[in-house]
Amino acid sequence: MSDATATPLPGPERGAENGTRARVARIILEQGPITASELGERLGLTPAAIRRHLDNLTAEGMVEARDARPRGRRGRGRPARVFAITEAGRDAFVHAYDDLAANALRFLAQTAGPEAVSDFARSQVAELERRYKPKLDAVPPEQRIRLLAEALSNDGYAAAAGRAPAPGGGDQLCQHHCPVAHVAAEFPQLCEAEIEAFERLLGTPVRRLATIAHGDGVCTTHVTPRGGGAGGGHGTPASKAVRHRAGGRVQHKDV
Repeated sequence: MSDATATPLPGPERGAENGTRARVARIILEQGPITASELGERLGLTPAAIRRHLDNLTAEGMVEARDARPRGRRGRGRPARVFAITEAGRDAFVHAYDDLAANALRFLAQTAGPEAVSDFARSQVAELERRYKPKLDAVPPEQRIRLLAEALSNDGYAAAAGRAPAPGGGDQLCQHHCPVAHVAAEFPQLCEAEIEAFERLLGTPVRRLATIAHGDGVCTTHVTPRGGGAGGGHGTPASKAVRHRAGGRVQHKDV
């Protein structure tokens, strides 16, 4: 009998099945769009087994299949399929206190004004910045974005660093998970405080190109080459890039 056959599982085996399915979903969350074969290799599963988990996760609305972006010239044939986390999938991992946090920030904005929300956001990021700064200051500037991505991943942001797509150059920081995405959609001060901290930690201007809070699949931050000028020559201050983005979805590369 194929392991893809839907057969009722006894208690312990059912628990193992659900545990593996959760691992599949977490890898998709952390790695971004990924193929079934790559998932199978990461987890040591057969093609039939990984397909079963993906079919179940898709049916539950946790992941969705997409056509992969072509790299270079593609020949004839069907484009490769990749699997990406959905909004429901993100919700299954965190957001337990979103409503309480949003209500608290609304109360703060109403009683003390929008600037109080900004002060609160900066105070929250200050602790993260305090922990990261000694580690980043101990390495050469060109290594800081990689170390920042590692530190963010350790705190649950599923971050990765890589080269930004041409022609702008520079580096790119991608956060595949945002624990406060729902709240940040209403209070962009949370994103603004974060990228202000990134600028101080990296010692160079950054621009937020895309955010999970605004419906993008990844929070993407462009890091200007050192000495390259504010915003990589684009002239968009970091704090404004969160609220005022170019029309439509910006192009970014998953790293």
